Amino acid sequence: MTTNTKTVVCDVISPLDGRLITTIPYHSAEDLNALVKHAKIASNAWEQTTIKNRAQVFFKYRKLLDNNRNELMELIRTENGKTEGEAMAEVDKAIEITEFACSLPQLTTGDILEVSRGVYCEDHYVPLGVVACIAPFNFPVMVPHWTIPIALMLGNAMIFKPSEVVPLSMIRCAELLKEAGLPDGVFQLAHGKQEMVEAICDHPDISAVSFVGSTKVAEIVYKRASQSLKRVLALGGAKNHLIVLPDANPEMTAANVAASMTGCAGQRCMAASVLVAVGDVQHIIDAVVEESKTMCPGSNLGAVISADAKLRIERYITQAESAGATILLDGRNTIVQGAENGTYVGPTVIDNVTPEMAIAKEEVFGPVLSIIRCETAEEAIAIQNANPYGNGASVYTSSGEMARRFASELTAGMLGVNIGVPVPREPFAFGGIKGSKFGVGDITGKSSIHFWTEKRKITTKWNASDWTDWMS
Repeated sequence: MTTNTKTVVCDVISPLDGRLITTIPYHSAEDLNALVKHAKIASNAWEQTTIKNRAQVFFKYRKLLDNNRNELMELIRTENGKTEGEAMAEVDKAIEITEFACSLPQLTTGDILEVSRGVYCEDHYVPLGVVACIAPFNFPVMVPHWTIPIALMLGNAMIFKPSEVVPLSMIRCAELLKEAGLPDGVFQLAHGKQEMVEAICDHPDISAVSFVGSTKVAEIVYKRASQSLKRVLALGGAKNHLIVLPDANPEMTAANVAASMTGCAGQRCMAASVLVAVGDVQHIIDAVVEESKTMCPGSNLGAVISADAKLRIERYITQAESAGATILLDGRNTIVQGAENGTYVGPTVIDNVTPEMAIAKEEVFGPVLSIIRCETAEEAIAIQNANPYGNGASVYTSSGEMARRFASELTAGMLGVNIGVPVPREPFAFGGIKGSKFGVGDITGKSSIHFWTEKRKITTKWNASDWTDWMS
């Protein structure tokens, strides 16, 4: 749908080399009104389309994602700064979630039961109408697909606001949705910054909002959209703790921790942030440092999103050093030859961090690993439990007994044993707890069905001659 836009535009800059890719005009609040009006009309017909027929659109869409994998990979890489492998993994995850969405006809059949002679109770999943999704910069394709295929398959129309710094990937995906046969108005893009987020939160005809971003903004979005009586699920930041015990496998642990810390340049809410070293694990710390040295900016380590992000990350490192921490591997002032205007931070490992330091408490969102040392499992659990975030946590050990203990006592929504990024695969749901999530339910998996629908309960009786009791 073509709408009038303000003259305000956003420059889309590639973190790889600092070049201007394009400019994107922002939508106004008036534009949003037009988009929502169009979505309301489109949602009526889309809801009346059977879920089996809606699935046919997403079977085609899944094929189009696969056919255009290389193009989407390059768009992600160019606007976000990821490596080719990381960008391709995003596309693969989008395909996986689309496949899950195609299974929804089998998961939303509802229930029916004869509760008394001739009296039947049944329930149906009913779409909410017009919904909205507000996405972050760090996963231009994967995070949007946490919501888009599922919400649309369930019969909703969606207003989607991509991050203003990485809009190109989802512009292309919107074209692929249309090519797959999605009717006009069912999925529409709304470009903008804070003003657009606020307009979405306040709009009376948007029934639900999903958000992924920082905890500070997630809380604001949750409160503001809830005040408008919307259903809201807002996912925030993280400070993920990887707890290493002395019996951990050194080679596997080192490779795993380094990959978790540097993957996507540390710009993911499941990245390793803190290594809690329990007892004598110096040999494993040494191995983590050596493994981290193999992560080369501009090669197998991508760029951070902007010059401001680079400065912020490096400021955290400098503050930790000033506070008494020891820099084992320093990624500050990284410049990649041939891409001098790119925004890169090298892998950084910081030892002797204490829990009260800012770098131990706040989300850095870069390829930086802080090491907190302690002597006992009890201390390690207490350190993680004191963390205000609750996205992910993992323990590295060869002991099944210790693995079970940590799995039962750590406070995070996604836990791992010898896994640095414990993200569930579909149909299991992604979701944290504590300060990492505001709202009820999860954004993916089976529980997402309940977020994007209402349950309609129907009780019927047809035969007046049937024997009756108090229920009939």
